[in-house]
Amino acid sequence: MNESLQRPSPETMAVVVAGLQRQFGNRCTLSEATRRQHAHTTTWLENQPPDIVVFPETTEEVQAIVRLCAAHRVPVIPFGSGSSLEGQLNAPLGGVSVDLSGMKKILAVNAEDLDCVVEPGVTRKELNEYLRSYGLFFPIDPGADATLGGMVATRASGTNAVRYGTMKDNVIALDVVTAEGEIVTTARRARKTSAGYDLTRLFVGAEGTLGIVTRITLKLSGLPEAVSAGSCPFPSIRAAADAVIMTIQTGIPVARIELLDEAQVKAVNVYSKLSLPEMPLLLVEFHGTEAGVAEQAARFGEIAAEFSGGPFEWAVKPEDRTRLWQARHDGYWAALGLRPGTRGLSTDTCVPISRLADCIEETKTDIVENGFVAPIVGHVGDGNFHCLLLVDTESEAERKGAEAFLHRLVERAHRMDGTCTGEHGIGQGKQKYLEPELGRPALDAMRAIKAALDPKGIMNPGKIVAHKP
Repeated sequence: MNESLQRPSPETMAVVVAGLQRQFGNRCTLSEATRRQHAHTTTWLENQPPDIVVFPETTEEVQAIVRLCAAHRVPVIPFGSGSSLEGQLNAPLGGVSVDLSGMKKILAVNAEDLDCVVEPGVTRKELNEYLRSYGLFFPIDPGADATLGGMVATRASGTNAVRYGTMKDNVIALDVVTAEGEIVTTARRARKTSAGYDLTRLFVGAEGTLGIVTRITLKLSGLPEAVSAGSCPFPSIRAAADAVIMTIQTGIPVARIELLDEAQVKAVNVYSKLSLPEMPLLLVEFHGTEAGVAEQAARFGEIAAEFSGGPFEWAVKPEDRTRLWQARHDGYWAALGLRPGTRGLSTDTCVPISRLADCIEETKTDIVENGFVAPIVGHVGDGNFHCLLLVDTESEAERKGAEAFLHRLVERAHRMDGTCTGEHGIGQGKQKYLEPELGRPALDAMRAIKAALDPKGIMNPGKIVAHKP
């Protein structure tokens, strides 16, 4: 964080709070419960609440909040739906949480151009419900019904990324309120541009450290004519991972390909009342024409058989597919039932797909040798997988053991030319891994960008990189 930025004095915060209360009335709150809900809640990182939470409804109101905070050097922390996993929402120096969930307008749908313009508080499910009548959908699906502003901020990914890409591939343009309260428009609606620096990609994944997104232009896709999904068990993690590698390398345009290890399958069966075989399992989905989907599925079945996978069970009815994927999305909550009374440390890494089997297999060995309960799931079509360590947070030994495991996991990914995070982001939790991954010159470049766009260091301080004035 900016080393010259300190927690605002009580007198300073009193001035800012009074200003916010005059403008927003009951759309701001000092309630301790609400403030704590607007800090980190999803894993066991420390909860660091803001001093006040404000609920703006327009870009102009966001500008007013930022300008007031900038004038008094008070931190500003953007908030979407609260599903970030690496402490992105914490307020280590206090300040103002700006809850954008009330900015829910779908401003335009340009069906001929396959794009739309939305405010940041719209959730992905709300958008897709609205788009259904147009025969379109927005494909990025991180599991949680996250706000689109939050998905931009964390450069979200998810189950469809192997075919449709991540947020960085599907955001065309942004309007951003900067640290001085100005509005930056990063691009027009054209699908291609060579006009200057790529500011859109700069703000996608910036975790609110460079500005607050208030308007988003997104790429859309046509609803596929046919969708086919199913599950396929394998005798080992390596066999399943090798089947994924072969599927991708042979060019099968699979829409989703998700891996669940035997522990995660057991948890899913109990939580979602399914009867999947409790062994390493791939969930797959194909999009396209009837003939295309049938061909893709047949080719995948042949590959699975080469690695002793099967039998393949199809989810033929739409409601069966929905149930299957909802069970996958509920994997976090399902896994908590494997060790009641513990908390989950959710982490993710991503490696080149050729090293996927090696990385997962070594990680499984680490889990077993250290006696952890830690189911694995993954968006393995792009080399991304997650471990959920179930930890008794009252036990110092367990906490230290979990932190050591996380460190080994990141080192393992780095050794295989991978990254410490495929989609959760850096936040507070993974700051220490950026320099080993990218090197000091890259971090210095990030700090220079932060200093240029946020010279007072008020935008979500303490996240991604430590700012040096």
